Amino acid sequence: MAFATESDPKSPDSCHKSDNPPSEFDPSPSSSPTAQLINLSIEELEAKCAAYVRKDAYGTMGLGKLGVWEKVKLGIAMVSLVPLRVVLSMTILVVYYLICRACTMFKAPERGGAEEEEEEGSGGVQEDYAHMGGWRRAVVVGTGRFLSRAILFVFGFYWIDVTVVVNQDETADTRNQGEKCKRPGAIISNHVSYLDILYHMSSAFPSFVAKRSVAKLPLVGLISKCLGCVFVQRESKSSNFKGVSGVVTERVRKAHQNKDSPMMMLFPEGTTTNGDYLLPFKTGAFLSKAPVLPVILRYPYRRFSPAWDTISGARHIFLLLCQFVNYIEVKELPVYYPSEEEKENPKLYAENVRNLMAKEGNLTLSDIGLAEKRVYHAALSAKFGSPRVSTKDD
Repeated sequence: MAFATESDPKSPDSCHKSDNPPSEFDPSPSSSPTAQLINLSIEELEAKCAAYVRKDAYGTMGLGKLGVWEKVKLGIAMVSLVPLRVVLSMTILVVYYLICRACTMFKAPERGGAEEEEEEGSGGVQEDYAHMGGWRRAVVVGTGRFLSRAILFVFGFYWIDVTVVVNQDETADTRNQGEKCKRPGAIISNHVSYLDILYHMSSAFPSFVAKRSVAKLPLVGLISKCLGCVFVQRESKSSNFKGVSGVVTERVRKAHQNKDSPMMMLFPEGTTTNGDYLLPFKTGAFLSKAPVLPVILRYPYRRFSPAWDTISGARHIFLLLCQFVNYIEVKELPVYYPSEEEKENPKLYAENVRNLMAKEGNLTLSDIGLAEKRVYHAALSAKFGSPRVSTKDD
């Protein structure tokens, strides 16, 4: 899931940030960026697209050569650990779906954005249950947080190392602000894996931005509406990002001003990395001028990296479930209050938050984007002769 409000095309040769200007690709029609990357060696590909390179024991696209003992361990896990985890996680999902169904029974969803979306041709109406009150909302949020953590436990995340950074340099003006002014309107996080969503659900149960098709999925569709997801018609050729931008900005402002409104959870990078880099931020998360809460996620590993980069979804889930113990480290930074200059310049606001997160999380700044990721994955697929990895905007 990600939020995009602007197009920021980059040339495929800018896959990795460096002090020297990147070399230009051959502009001739007969030599596309994909074709040029395909002609590179694996080492050259990894140097250009370092933010997407897998460095674990399973190698690029999870297709690396494994030793005999590694294959034995995978075989044992496949017949014991994997079935158990699949059954338990599906049971938790069904239980939570039934809880959401009970809490939304005889309750009409909140609808919005119909006129804007019809004008843009997105073919749907925004609806959710995020603003339910009373016992219904308490049950949905409480059980949602608990069961999200339970799924992470089933997946092998037995312990989650959370570090909360306290702001020692808080100004007197900020300290004197009321609770209403201090409350962040959105959580801003780096994006490493689909597991990020489970962690944030267990921690704060925020609303996300998701493809409209998610709302129609069995089980998950109703849960996403209870989360208050803002749905985007990515498949439509008629872009509706203006309407979505307005909806998200309004939701962020409401969360900032009203403690009963769910916060938005936004991944401004727009796609996942291997966890060691931070991509450029889109400005959609910063248009509301409200304070944000930066959160940094890391997934330390010994054999398999939970990062979802150059690996298919099915292979990723299988290898994740085969690993007995998985690790996640969380660093929650102080609420970031934008200056007047940042409020008037969303790009400056986004860049300053990004620089802070990179510094605090020991992440390398990179200038790659989703377009370069698609080119990189296409080149890898051509080299390895395997099915293409999904590179849709998250």
